[in-house]
Amino acid sequence: MTPTFSILNIRLFIAFKVLFNSRFYYPVFTILFLDFGLTVAQFSILNAVWAATIVLAEVPSGALADIIGRKKLLVFATFIMIFEIGIISFIPKTDPSVIFIVFLVNRVLSGLAEAAASGADEAIAYDSLTAQGDPAQWGRVLEILMRFQSIGFIVAMSVGAAIYDPNLLEKICRFFGFAISLSQETTMRFPLYLTFILAICAFVTTLRMEDPNSGPSASDIKTAPVRQAFGLTLKAGLWIFKTPFALSVILFGMLFDGIIRMIITLSSQYYRMIDLPESTFGIIGSLVAMFGLVIPKMAKKITEKKSPSFALWITAILTISGLSAMSFFWPYAGLIPALITFSAMYFTGFFVSFYINQITSSDQRATVLSFKGLAYNISYGVLGILYALVLKIKKQGIQSEHLENAVFVDTFSWFPITFIIWFFIVLAIYVLWLKKPSPSQQDE
Repeated sequence: MTPTFSILNIRLFIAFKVLFNSRFYYPVFTILFLDFGLTVAQFSILNAVWAATIVLAEVPSGALADIIGRKKLLVFATFIMIFEIGIISFIPKTDPSVIFIVFLVNRVLSGLAEAAASGADEAIAYDSLTAQGDPAQWGRVLEILMRFQSIGFIVAMSVGAAIYDPNLLEKICRFFGFAISLSQETTMRFPLYLTFILAICAFVTTLRMEDPNSGPSASDIKTAPVRQAFGLTLKAGLWIFKTPFALSVILFGMLFDGIIRMIITLSSQYYRMIDLPESTFGIIGSLVAMFGLVIPKMAKKITEKKSPSFALWITAILTISGLSAMSFFWPYAGLIPALITFSAMYFTGFFVSFYINQITSSDQRATVLSFKGLAYNISYGVLGILYALVLKIKKQGIQSEHLENAVFVDTFSWFPITFIIWFFIVLAIYVLWLKKPSPSQQDE
């Protein structure tokens, strides 16, 4: 039995996740699009296209990963990442309609890359661990992964926000004796250039991966014709619905992920409403990323010593308390409940991955994980549309920024109320219909 972190695919899996997800433009995501000349409405359309692409491609890509091999899907994902980052990194800032089309292509390709990587990455790592090591160490792998991802996010958030600011870069250059004049039009591309480099590194990382021998049926699956993707998708979907624990984990996961991800999307506006200066947004993002250094260890201990129900209630209490307190918009102090809410995202990611991989067979692992990703993005997309409708109704006739901010504050309570209602609905479904023995007692 090979030590867990001596397995090449485990190390490459961690490197891939860090390189693929630590994007330097994240702290300036919204204003980057706007500085290219896009409008807020166009930005919203582009995000909707991105989510729709993932929803449409998520499950088919997972089935393809189980059929033709996980490595091929990951190589495809990183190749697409290089292309989608490249086209917006080097596009001239000219006709706004041309820029919108290029960014539209970027969002479609980004969605395809996310869908191709989703499921295939965890599947290749977990199967490698099963083939060469001890699958009971998956919790340890997730713990280390989240720590490295947090370090990557800290670097990306801090550096990305800093190099976007031309005034800060000019001051740094003057400190080192260089008199350089920089414009926003120049520096706004710097986070994209660094992300482009990460994309190339991620591509090289996936080329070094090897698909493991995942079990007696793995070779048969890999040589099956691509037309069997539909059959495998149907099989995995039926397995989820016939496996109450798996369905429960996905339902609760999509509820937590959808709500909290919406809050993260709106976090910069929330920070403004609690009087935090924009210069602190990158620092706050780095602070949130630091949770990944401690929460995975806590989550791992919970999965080892406590029941899945205990994990659920811990995450629910953090989410409900955080969202409810955020609704008060306390100046400065409102950051504390925001951090509590964001911490629940780390617990959700760890718990869902741990329990789903624990009970899913190798031959359909990527497909099942893709169903999880599909559920997450449907939840996020539906919540986004509903919230946009709520804002539209509330903002009828309102033009001033002050009144729009007031509407944002007024409608924010929609999030904790929605979460509480749906949490107890899903809980009732679990208790009355889905409740079964613990995962260790279930058959695959």
